[in-house]
Amino acid sequence: MLRIEGIDVYYGVIRALKEVSLDVNEGEIVTLIGANGAGKTTTLKTISGVIRPRKGRVLFDNRELTKMAPHEIAGIGIFQVPEGRRIFGNLTVMENLLMGAYLRKDDISGDLERVFTLFPRLKERQRQKAGTLSGGEQQMLAISRALMGKPKVMLLDEPSLGLAPLLVFNIFETIKEINKQRVTILLVEQNAYMALQIAHRAYVLETGKVVLEGTGEELLNNEMVRKAYLGG
Repeated sequence: MLRIEGIDVYYGVIRALKEVSLDVNEGEIVTLIGANGAGKTTTLKTISGVIRPRKGRVLFDNRELTKMAPHEIAGIGIFQVPEGRRIFGNLTVMENLLMGAYLRKDDISGDLERVFTLFPRLKERQRQKAGTLSGGEQQMLAISRALMGKPKVMLLDEPSLGLAPLLVFNIFETIKEINKQRVTILLVEQNAYMALQIAHRAYVLETGKVVLEGTGEELLNNEMVRKAYLGG
């Protein structure tokens, strides 16, 4: 469904991604793990069109994305939930959700109900300014805003960052539920243990290169991964 073929990305003279290739099949949860600065967020931004690769291609259903604008990529069903949530703090919860559906011309009422079923707290706070929500509620809103676009693929960047342990568990349970609703997920996550537990497949990025890939279970049991990312 989504394929990255040998992409190189530069920030000035710094080569941030070095011939990165990976596949995401329809219906999967695929996770990228790696240390800070490994290139995980850069990979997501390249897929969503925010960054242009100097070399290589990004394909979605055999359609090349590397020359498309970010709004065009969103229009064909790829939505990114950025690190740090990036909600519109001065808008209400409902206005944020409507922003997520801005490209749609069809009826969105069913998707609003779907979001409120996933996150009942947002229904209670739909008239509240988004900037006054707790960190966990803001993360729920960021995910919900992407869901309002009717994504085929959701790119999640550090969804558990800064959340209390119970909320981290809830967010990962929600990711599994979204995946069951036929949304393919590419997940970037510092919490490698939780990410690998829910992932069908995973890749390890180190200094801009893919150094390891396998099923989530294989990487959970891999000695190098355990030492570097799981503390054991």
